[in-house]
Amino acid sequence: MQTYLIRGGTVVDSTTAGRRADVFVRDGVVAEVGDALDAAGAQVLDAEGCVVAPGLVDIQVHFREPGREDSETIESGSRAAALGGFTAVVCMPNTMPPIDDAAVVEWIVGRGRDVGLCDVRVAGCITRERAGRELAPLGELYDAGVRIFTDDGDCVADANLMRRAFEYSIALPGAVIAQHAEDPSLVAGGHMHEGEWSARLGIPGRPAEAEIVIVARDLALARRTGARYHVLHLSTAGAADLVRRAKAEGLRVTAECTPQHFTLTDACCADYDPSFKMNPPLRGADDRDGVRAALIDGTLDAIATDHAPHAPETKAVPFEDAPPGMLGVETAFAVAHGELVGSGQLTMQALLARLSWQPAAIAGLGDRHGRPVATGEPANLTVLDVDRHWVVDERAVASQSRNTPWHGRELHGRVRHTVLEGVATVIDQEAVR
Repeated sequence: MQTYLIRGGTVVDSTTAGRRADVFVRDGVVAEVGDALDAAGAQVLDAEGCVVAPGLVDIQVHFREPGREDSETIESGSRAAALGGFTAVVCMPNTMPPIDDAAVVEWIVGRGRDVGLCDVRVAGCITRERAGRELAPLGELYDAGVRIFTDDGDCVADANLMRRAFEYSIALPGAVIAQHAEDPSLVAGGHMHEGEWSARLGIPGRPAEAEIVIVARDLALARRTGARYHVLHLSTAGAADLVRRAKAEGLRVTAECTPQHFTLTDACCADYDPSFKMNPPLRGADDRDGVRAALIDGTLDAIATDHAPHAPETKAVPFEDAPPGMLGVETAFAVAHGELVGSGQLTMQALLARLSWQPAAIAGLGDRHGRPVATGEPANLTVLDVDRHWVVDERAVASQSRNTPWHGRELHGRVRHTVLEGVATVIDQEAVR
């Protein structure tokens, strides 16, 4: 197996906020960490001026395969993820067919292993075919390796069915029930956040209350059952407050937000650009600021991208006709770093906690991902050029799709190298496989 010497970087992980060290990688693990290491025959990965960190972990991506390979494949999505510093991702189950069968789980995980650019895991459906009528075979999916269950893209609206999912999950160690929290009766026919901008633009809205009422209901069920609950792509200050109070109460709840939800607002939709249409929608400034505050104070545990590619022709339509979703894995670190570390609102260690070891723990991946950069640990690593400024070009992304809201925007910080299980997948910002 190839050996590497990551030279001249500053290690930041769950155990240190920053120490200068070389990192020697051999046989899939970190073999040595120290000053001025001499590893004869190893390939040198220059990390001067960079942060050496555990690989990033994205617990919400849509790689579209099987079923919509025109938008993304496991190969193209994995390449984009590696370029974004991710060594592990969790694919959502709204594929065709949905991930409600152990055979589909095994096929996707196997395909990710064959591609070899990222550790590809999957979330399983809560309900069969994501139809919201009966539970999927949660036990069989769990035995196939699933730890997160969700009907993402659709809310489990039936409270009794959600309660049964919570109760069933208690018998599955490490399982978590995750919710796309939008009451379908409140968002039917809506295409953006309901507020001043939806009124100006004449576009039907999706109110913040649609998220808040589902999170409140689900927290009541989590309290009743004692099960683990995770809020996907939380987008409102009201829901963040509910999670904050639930954590103070001791409930087993975690939550995530996306870079777009703590950075952008519904005002971005002013030109009817479908690149800014997503689900849940971009909210107003008060919600944006409330989500950011909750991320900073630790109420929200993880930054997830909700990477949602769509074939270019499907986005080249009027706003109301376009599918919701944005690309995210290649830009997530840079957006979050510039917005949060660059502004002094988070330290680098705190940002990496939300991008690496905390999401890894939620997804049950903490035995191999998000691990300290220390001797004997799995070599799932990323090297981050924190001083690099670059401009996003939608024509240059690795994804098969182009629907990035960051096109033309200058970002601060870029992934330089990524190492998966001891093998470099990205060297000097270029995918090597």
